[in-house]
This record gives sequence, structure tokens and C-alpha cells, in this order.
Amino acid sequence: MNPLSVDLELVKKYNVAGPRYTSYPPTTKFTEDFSREELEARIEANNRSARDLSIYVHIPFCETLCWFCGCTTVITRNHAQGTDYIGFLEREIAGMTSRLNPARKVVQLHFGGGSPTFLRPDEIRRLGGILRRHLDFSPDIEASVEVDPRRLTRDHLVALREVGFNRASMGVQDFHPRVQEAIHRIQPREMTQQALDWMRELGFRSINLDLIYGLPHQTPETFRETLDVVLDMQPDRLAVFSYAHVPWIKPAQKILEAKILPAPETKLQLLKMVIEKLTANGRYVYIGMDHFARPDDELALAQSNKQLQRNFQGYSTCSGSDIYSFGMSAISQIPDAYWQNEKDLPKYREAVEAGKPPWQRGCFVTGEDKIRRETIRRILCDLSLDFTELSRELGLDFAGHFAKELEALEPFQADGLVRRAPGGLVVTDSGRLFIRNIAMCFDNLLAPVGEKQHSKTV
Repeated sequence: MNPLSVDLELVKKYNVAGPRYTSYPPTTKFTEDFSREELEARIEANNRSARDLSIYVHIPFCETLCWFCGCTTVITRNHAQGTDYIGFLEREIAGMTSRLNPARKVVQLHFGGGSPTFLRPDEIRRLGGILRRHLDFSPDIEASVEVDPRRLTRDHLVALREVGFNRASMGVQDFHPRVQEAIHRIQPREMTQQALDWMRELGFRSINLDLIYGLPHQTPETFRETLDVVLDMQPDRLAVFSYAHVPWIKPAQKILEAKILPAPETKLQLLKMVIEKLTANGRYVYIGMDHFARPDDELALAQSNKQLQRNFQGYSTCSGSDIYSFGMSAISQIPDAYWQNEKDLPKYREAVEAGKPPWQRGCFVTGEDKIRRETIRRILCDLSLDFTELSRELGLDFAGHFAKELEALEPFQADGLVRRAPGGLVVTDSGRLFIRNIAMCFDNLLAPVGEKQHSKTV
């Protein structure tokens, strides 16, 4: 893939609100008015197979709140809450795994948050032991964890390696002190470098760093300095997110309105610089949306081999696996349904104490949803659609079924973002930045224009 050049006029044209497609239907379509009996039946049917499993555990705790954060968190300095939480996780895990087909193997594990390293090292070992007692782990499992360098010790990482973690992701956001102060996250370069050095010493085989553009006081000059530092650190992957200002969902973000947020034009310049700098000289492959990976990374290789997946853990190399998730707010996924746990910690604990699944919302997937989900996945992951192959797999005349949707792609074709052929279409290198917009052409569940449900696509 050649270094990319970003056309800011096209960015302005296509920068509209849209889903991130970690699921389809998206989470905005989940409802509390769902049949628990029907969900139980679909989980039972799912466990008649021996499909691989992807396990997610949500650790919601953070000692302090980062003001930009959009995650589901519990802010506390009381680490005893983490100890108690593991007890509830154990009960939830035991309740669900009694339903699972024992032939199913866990090929992927992810701890997210919050901050999983809020747990003490021995608590990490305890939680790892609970999971291994109840689940059968594949010997070549892909196990990733989000860590917070600000309160990380080497023993945290030793404990994570002992229970099988081999990948890690760290939030950096920006190294400029003024930006860090404005977002309430002080994390000097030396602190991040120490965590990286420990991880490499202990054998973590892949390390991701998260950055955010669009934060207070950022300029192209200051963020270029952050990118230079990050490139020196040589992470295997990078996720560079656009700051999503959604104070109607996350009220703490109102604090940032009193800061100096970059003007829209400046934010677009930041995006242009990020993509062009990271893809220069073949350093990183632009996977799409927010993600970059080294050319020899498994993520880039999976995309080139058309084996890439997308789910609630972002881009993934584990195809054909179902996600069973634990902890407050955690979302699970099987082919026919999604369900989400209680997002309020007391309500989550109350359900688990009562011996009930802590489900708050659910969504059942229709046949048409599955057709559109697979089409959208192919766009986001394969960056192409093969009409003949999809017709065979989906049991329909793909071009006929999506005649109106394919017609809606004409502006993208005119702008050089997709290339049409009689048997399919390909997203061009320039079109990678706009794959959410392209995917939206195949989405028949989009919210009305102006309804505040999604972040901007670019």
C-alpha cells in the first residue's frame, strides 16, 4: 500500500454522523423490551455447536476520570471494590459457563475497562484462575489487555503474563503536557516508555498505543511531536481516535467545552497529518477507520488474506468465534442475538446476587440483518465486495438485492473512493478513510438525520 494523501475537501463532504459498526444492528437498536426466554433459547441453540469462543471481561474501575472518556467506568480509589467485583464475576462466569458446550475452546480473551490494572497483581492471578477453571483455553490463544501506565507496576505485567496475556494496549492520547493537564491525564513519556520496556522484556508479542486527536490545545505542530515520539517507541499497532464530544451521553465532557478545543478545520488537519505521517515509508498499513498496523503484524496480514473480523473488541483476527462477555455493561454476541449486562454497578451486583443473568438490553438478529451485517463486515474488513461469492454465501442475487444501495455508491465512485466492476467493487486506498460512509449505504437502520446517536464518521 502506498503512502496516503488525504483530500480535506472530501473529508468535509463525508464527515457526518454514523455508526462504528462494532455490531449490526448497532447498539442504538438494543432494547430493554426483549424476551429473556427467547434469548435463553438462542443461547441454548448456539451451544449445540462447538464454535470457538472469544471472552471479554469488563473491569470498570479507574482511580480518576479522564475528562474525554466515553467508556463505562466507576471512579474510585477504594481497591476493595475490585476485590468484591471479582467475586461477582466468578458467580456470573460460573452461571454462564454451565450453559456452554464443553467442547468449545477460547481462542481470544480480552480485559477492558475502565482500567483492568486497577486490580492488584494477585487479583489478576485470581481472575485468571477463575477463567481457566471454567473455560477451556486454546494453547495459541490471543489474549489482550488494556493497561494504564500511570498506576502500573512490573508485577502487574508479570501477573498478566502468568495467566496467559500476550498482547497489551495502552492509552497515550497525547504527550504534550498542556494537553494532558487539560484532559486530566498526566502521563509523561518516561512513564509510557517504562511500561513498554517491561512489556517487551516480559514477552508481550504485540503492543498497541491509543492516541486521540481533537483534544484541547492540540495543534498540528504539537501533535506532530507526539507522533514522532510514538514512532520512536515502535508499537506494533496504533489506534488514533477522533475525539467524540458527546456530553449528552458523558456529562463530564462538558468540562472540555471551557477549554480550547481545536477548530473543525484544525481537527481535519490533524487527521490528514496522522494518516500521511504513519503511512509514509511503509511504516504502517492503514487498516481503516482508526487503526494502523505494521505491515508484518497479524492484523495487516489478516486483512490482506481476507480473514479480518470486526466486533466489540474492534478489528480482530479470530474469525468464526462467538463473544461471551462478563461484568457490568459487557456485550455478548452470537450469530442470532446480542445482549448487554446492566450498566449500573449496584444493579449488576443485585442481579448476580439473585442468581439471575445480569442482562439489561438485548437485540435479536433477523435474516435481513445477517445479510447486511456480512456485507458491512466485508466492506470494513476486506475493503471489497465480490458479488458472485456473496450471492452464493447469502443465498440471493446480491446485485439485485442491493440494487438501490449500489446505486447510492455512485458519488463515492465519482470521488475515486470505490472502484466498480461488473462482478463487485473495491474500496480504493483513498476510500479507506471513508469506509464507515460506504458501509452506511447498506444500512437500513440508520437514525434520522440530526438525531444525536452516533459520532462523526471521520
